[in-house]
Amino acid sequence: MPDAVKRLPLLCLFVAVTSHAELVDRVAAVVNSDIIALSEVETRAAPELARLRGEPDAAKRTELRAVLMKRVLDGLIGEKLMDAQVRELNIDITEGEVDLGVDDVKRQNNVDGAQFDQLLAQEGYTLPAFRAFMKKHLSKLKLVNLKVRSKVKVTDEDLKAEYAKVSRDELQDFEVRARHILVQVAPRATPEQAEQARLKAVALMNEAKKPGADFAALARAKSEGPSASEGGDLGFFKRGIMVAEFDKVAFGLPVDGISEPVRTKFGWHVIKVEERRAMAAKPFEELRDVLRERLTRMQLEKYTEQYVQELRAAATIDVKL
Repeated sequence: MPDAVKRLPLLCLFVAVTSHAELVDRVAAVVNSDIIALSEVETRAAPELARLRGEPDAAKRTELRAVLMKRVLDGLIGEKLMDAQVRELNIDITEGEVDLGVDDVKRQNNVDGAQFDQLLAQEGYTLPAFRAFMKKHLSKLKLVNLKVRSKVKVTDEDLKAEYAKVSRDELQDFEVRARHILVQVAPRATPEQAEQARLKAVALMNEAKKPGADFAALARAKSEGPSASEGGDLGFFKRGIMVAEFDKVAFGLPVDGISEPVRTKFGWHVIKVEERRAMAAKPFEELRDVLRERLTRMQLEKYTEQYVQELRAAATIDVKL
């Protein structure tokens, strides 16, 4: 589970590919002359849609689905507008640049070539399809650098202000050391498959809660996550490092507490917190580069959104969703 500041989650790199028949069948929006299919929106939203199936209130589930679909469609509209700019400005990406991009994703997710191919296969994607998206992704980054990068300014005063905020927050908080047992659920799993995985996680939780149970040994034997060989040990982490659902439960458990199964995009987790400790603020010089990266990213996101809004204002967009 990667650091949100340092890593771009692998799942965020996947893009749906829709057929001509789907485009004709259902249209979610028309952006100038480009069409966004409803199936494209649904595929992009699939992981979150899967989590919504666990909402027992049908009315709330319908409301949350509508909000999600609108948010995903808005993102796809922005991408279509940026794609058009890439074509207009003749921005190109070489195969060598794609190689570097793929290697960077492997490094960030700590996987080698064979593991990476397996991970793509588990998500239902091929390496050529991923490379095609990487090429589009890098072309957008070039566009952002061309149109937005010059607006980004991070001063020493900005860094010191951010350091003061970080120091204040860390002195008031703590970090935890936890282990977990993961029962994987594929993004395209059926409700029945997800329920089978949940029942398996419940059985593992009950086993872990038995007097004298060795959680680390159970995780080593039964967990389906990459930390299984380490007995599910995730080490110490602070708030915001793990995915939100995991984070909320881990920081709500007492020391030696074992959670009910927790659903994330990776599957069902049984979590055990082993230690808590207060955090001490690191020196400014040690954090300077991290803070500069964070503030740069925040400004890039802000100015990129402004740029996309300018493109939207100049475009003809017909939303049919």
